[in-house]
Amino acid sequence: MEQEYGAVTKEIIGGLQEIVGEKNIIHEDEEKLKEYGRDVLAIILRADYPADVVVKPESTEQVSKIMKLANENKIPVTPRGAGTGLAGAAVPIHGGIILSVERMNKILEIDEVNRVAVVEPGVITNELCKKVDEEGLMYAGYPMSTESSYIGGNVATNAGGGKVIKYGNTMSHILGLEVVLSNGEVIELGGRYRKSTWGYNLLHLMIGSEGTLGIITKVIVNLISATGKTIDLIVPFADTETAVEAVSKVIVSGGVLPEAVEFMDRICLDQSAKHHEVKMPFQDREDVEAYLIIQLSGQSQEELETLYEKAGEVCLENGALDVFVAESRRDSENIWKVREEFGEALRELDPYTFFTSDAVVPFSKIPEMIKEIKRLEEKYKTRIPTVGHIADGNLHSALFKPEDVSVEEWPDIAEGIFDEMIETAVSLGGVGSGEHGVGLLKKETFAKTKPEAELNLMRGIKKVFDPNNILNPGKII
Repeated sequence: MEQEYGAVTKEIIGGLQEIVGEKNIIHEDEEKLKEYGRDVLAIILRADYPADVVVKPESTEQVSKIMKLANENKIPVTPRGAGTGLAGAAVPIHGGIILSVERMNKILEIDEVNRVAVVEPGVITNELCKKVDEEGLMYAGYPMSTESSYIGGNVATNAGGGKVIKYGNTMSHILGLEVVLSNGEVIELGGRYRKSTWGYNLLHLMIGSEGTLGIITKVIVNLISATGKTIDLIVPFADTETAVEAVSKVIVSGGVLPEAVEFMDRICLDQSAKHHEVKMPFQDREDVEAYLIIQLSGQSQEELETLYEKAGEVCLENGALDVFVAESRRDSENIWKVREEFGEALRELDPYTFFTSDAVVPFSKIPEMIKEIKRLEEKYKTRIPTVGHIADGNLHSALFKPEDVSVEEWPDIAEGIFDEMIETAVSLGGVGSGEHGVGLLKKETFAKTKPEAELNLMRGIKKVFDPNNILNPGKII
């Protein structure tokens, strides 16, 4: 039975205006409401999820008052960050209120003694990275969307990225949160410390909850010493299996722990390079199927040279066709531009490209997962370009629309393909999402891959935190 929610009446609009001011409310501009009702997934689906009202608070106190008003009137509230999500977690499928944290965008403190920064959820990740770098420090929770994503969104999805192999995903770097619950109550979880066996870990429960348990209003992030010098390598391989084996050898027998190890298949690298009008090493070699991008770090040039010579030697001993070492900052910038910004390049080949998969499998199972992707290409007569954070088993696959499939039927077919990919990942001992989240897109598949006992525990947790089911309803469970 569909849950009934309260309506956003003139009185509710008036109440919201009293809280945040009239200029920080959107409720009559239909185009703006549609814009805020979309994330990247909705844009790909060409779907609209307009809310009844968008509200832009600038303080925890305002968020608390908004939630009290919404809870008393049983109005759904969808928290929204930068809207860069790929799973539909920030779209208001039940209408109601979109609570945008865009005005909560301050870096409140950089505490060098405790090695933490205190930030609001609307801070762009890269702005934090640059600010702490000025102090000789580093925020290592580094998703690939660092230029556009908000810290709050990173926490809500437990985002990862290229540096997970060395530093871990977002959860590894969050020491504390301030959270507003569905009834407006404010709680503080964690703090400026790094060890705790002090009851159930509600901090970790909140990270990755996609706005379904509370609204994050303040984040305490861990900082480490800056890495020093870095260098980037591009290493081509004839096949993915050999590339996977080489990564394992570099880390285990080579004793080299890279900053990042990224995978790109041939079509992704070639098309992205053309899109950005740069020439990549080994781009035209027809004997190459897979590329590794390896970033290494060291405190001195001598240390760096030792590391990249060792990594290069191990790769060549284990099937690499060649090794390119970036000799300039421009070389490195081009390499990472091609890796990080390849989505639009693929859409030049096919404007109906779907890019929402981020399945994770154990590292040793990557070759089997790649074989399954090739099987799906043949089954559905499509092409599935793939990149990934290969060292932690996280693969991102796109889907090109087959010629004989209409634009109207393509979204359903694409979701079916992704469902098959997720089910395969789970059967190989993995999960359906490493960093994008469950959201709306993967909700049904998620439920199919979890035992009922586990789902019931999650439903119970949701009920405790949000008894009226107003916080981002319809997501995850």
